[in-house]
Amino acid sequence: MRSNTLPLAILLTAVVIAPQYLQSQKTPTADQQDKYLYLEDNSSPRALAWVKDHDERTAKVFEADPHFAPFVADALKIAEDPSRLPVPEQHGSSVYNLWHDAQHLHGILRKTSFADYLNPEPHWQTVIDYDALSKQDKTSWVAKDMNCMYPGDRLCLVTLSAGGEDAHTIREFDLKTGTFVSNGFVLPHSKQDVAWRDGDTLYVARDWGPGTMTTSGYPFVVKMWRRGTPLDSAKEVFRGQQSDIEAGASSLNDAQGDSLIVFQRAIDFFAKEVEVLTTAGPKRLMIPGKSQISGLLAGHMLLAIDEDWTPAGQTKTFRQGSLLSMNLKDALADPAHLKPTVVFEPTSQEFMVKLATGGDGTAFTRNHLLLTTLDHVQGRAYVYTPSSAGWTRKALPVPQNMSVDLTDASTTDDSFFLTITGFLTPSSVFVGDAAAMTLKLAHSDPIHFDALNEVVEQLDAVSTDGTKIPYFIIHSKSIRYDGTNPTLLTAYGGFQASSTPTYLGYAGKLWLEHGGVYVLANIRGGGEFGPAWHEAGLKTHRQIIYDDFAAAAKNLIARKITSSKHLGIVGGSNGGLLMGVEMTQHPDLWGAIVIQVPLLDMLRFEQIAAGASWVGEYGSVSIPEQRIFLAGISPYNQLKPGVRYPTPLIFTTTKDDRVGPQHARKFAAKMEEFGDPFYYDEIIEGGHGAGANLAQEARTRAEMYVYLTRELMKP
Repeated sequence: MRSNTLPLAILLTAVVIAPQYLQSQKTPTADQQDKYLYLEDNSSPRALAWVKDHDERTAKVFEADPHFAPFVADALKIAEDPSRLPVPEQHGSSVYNLWHDAQHLHGILRKTSFADYLNPEPHWQTVIDYDALSKQDKTSWVAKDMNCMYPGDRLCLVTLSAGGEDAHTIREFDLKTGTFVSNGFVLPHSKQDVAWRDGDTLYVARDWGPGTMTTSGYPFVVKMWRRGTPLDSAKEVFRGQQSDIEAGASSLNDAQGDSLIVFQRAIDFFAKEVEVLTTAGPKRLMIPGKSQISGLLAGHMLLAIDEDWTPAGQTKTFRQGSLLSMNLKDALADPAHLKPTVVFEPTSQEFMVKLATGGDGTAFTRNHLLLTTLDHVQGRAYVYTPSSAGWTRKALPVPQNMSVDLTDASTTDDSFFLTITGFLTPSSVFVGDAAAMTLKLAHSDPIHFDALNEVVEQLDAVSTDGTKIPYFIIHSKSIRYDGTNPTLLTAYGGFQASSTPTYLGYAGKLWLEHGGVYVLANIRGGGEFGPAWHEAGLKTHRQIIYDDFAAAAKNLIARKITSSKHLGIVGGSNGGLLMGVEMTQHPDLWGAIVIQVPLLDMLRFEQIAAGASWVGEYGSVSIPEQRIFLAGISPYNQLKPGVRYPTPLIFTTTKDDRVGPQHARKFAAKMEEFGDPFYYDEIIEGGHGAGANLAQEARTRAEMYVYLTRELMKP
């Protein structure tokens, strides 16, 4: 399974965009030259009429396909399977689970005891019925998360999203009584960030009125709000800048009684400035900009760093990708002069897990730290224990060739939950004991497809600068190496998010069982090989990410696994940008392209939805050399008449207030102008995802595989 080592020297090599991709001076750059600006008006009658027309055209084609009805039925059966995995969330002695099925489209929050959860069929009790709440409020609520006051067993702030938007409403809920708190905290619709100070006090960052939201559309003013007082009476305690991405507060605790209030301004998507609340008031914590406080344990503050760091007054430099520990009392006494010690340091192959949400793979029980890593994209899990002599580490007995995710942990004891999954192995939740170093199977997803004849390999492609790019390939054991296998290649390649093995429920049933091959490429831009793997493709170095993906495709063709005629690609969000770039840079390399909730107009991305928040990843058109680069890779601007492009399937949602549907609309409209065929599907709800409920998600998945079957399984 292993491929050769990836030397750090190669990972850190600067990459310059190839000249053939630079934009000429003739490319339109002014807004007045963009004839499709009207499609950026998200809910205008003219824009929605365009959407409705193109939705209907696409639906007419796919719904007439003989695969459509059975694919939708199969996808819905997977989505609504009553025996699927109930993902646990611990609060006190109870285990909670957010559940959706055919009778609960909006979902229910339900609970059972810890002991009962371990039974094959737990006895669940409904806590919140989101369908009933939606009916009562005449709003299509999508359940998001709960922010519970430590220790998390009573007062919680429940997040409600109308149709899946990032902007949301917050209401206070009492887990003990199972009711929303009468005259409790209520925060109306906004993009907002909230933290508990105590049972009667919140720190709130939200839209407080003109001049309180960043250019990215997020709050940068934090106020302290006391129970029983009007929201507009809240007092300002921290302020970022309008040019920041956002600012907010967080509250950290450990089981030994230590606490920490943190104020943070995100200067860009990766760099932050942090203040901590001391007895003398807020003080700047002198940690690297590219770092984050992971949590507290037994008087220790844990810090994950994504850049090399030499603390003030010290000579030792700590390596990027390390997890460090500091004495909390010392840090609060002198936050300018910190004295960290190493808990985890990366190797050339093993790195801390970085989550798509921006978090790291850490969790805390009462007495232990849990850490997940990737060892050449293979999941590992460890238990760390602090002592007067330092930190000790023991490896948990997880299976090989799997992804390992920390699902939840209890701070009242040393229990925790791990989720383990693989491409052909249904996801399973294991209950663990960090003190006893044990793991026991609690629940597993059902088997959704026949995997007996399938095999997983990890292979390498060589990119344009000589770097080896690993990829996973899942195929039939009886595969024929004649270039005719219908193959679906995917990747993400951005924001240091790691792409790892996960159970191929939909893809297994609707693709592998029908003779397809599935490929996941670990291209640069992600976090599979640490911060340097991500940084190699930042801003004007981004072309190497697209070269990595094309190299994986060419390697598949060179091995005669597939051919351009039978090779399809799929990606969403930043991966949707990847798809658009690959379509315009290599139109002859693909037989099908699925572009989901994408960025595509890279000259205007900063002015659409939350686009301004991503200049740390992509660069900015306000900087001349970065504008030239962005114009050179921008799919919307690089579409050209007279080029034979694959017929793409473009998917988005009207209520996506993160990336926005504007990119997808404009890209499709320009294709239409040039007389190029495409399929377009924009659903109303779903936010930055595949749908607001299981039925919508199932239809979206089925539609994609109908399209891929039509395009790639032709003789």
